[in-house]
Amino acid sequence: MRKTERYPVTGSNSLWQIYQTVSFWKVAKNFVVIQIGRYTPFMSVKNWLYRTFLQMKVGKQTAFALMVVPDVMFPERIRVGANSVIGFNTTLLAHEYLIDEYRLGDVLIGNEVMIGANSTVLPGVTIGDGAIISAATLVNRDVPPGAFAGGNPMKIIYTAEEMAERKAASLKA
Repeated sequence: MRKTERYPVTGSNSLWQIYQTVSFWKVAKNFVVIQIGRYTPFMSVKNWLYRTFLQMKVGKQTAFALMVVPDVMFPERIRVGANSVIGFNTTLLAHEYLIDEYRLGDVLIGNEVMIGANSTVLPGVTIGDGAIISAATLVNRDVPPGAFAGGNPMKIIYTAEEMAERKAASLKA
């Protein structure tokens, strides 16, 4: 199970109650910053925007590709390590608004992680150092360090040990 905090709501669904959980002005500011970041071709500018205005923790030389969408409501709950790549059109979510509850969870992405294009990372997920996530993956649970994972729902395709064996075998060939 993902590591999320659950907050029950009564009456209308939780999304109708959004501005009781997060400020409208925070969401509006974050939306503008994220839209600028989605189209900015300069990695250092994106990282500066995300660190400065969204309070995200972003490691050195991390690259957010074109059209990446960090969580608009709780981006401060996202941490990405150094030298990682977040692929084209990937979404990083730190919240889920459901019918009778909403959930919040930190997204922790390690160092030298590769997340393929069009992936979605759900709240409360940790992706370990050196992990590789294939394109179009729904990351719905933790990924161990060095693993290769993919699919919808996500599966671990190779563990770190299996990846090392495959690399060693390819070097011998």
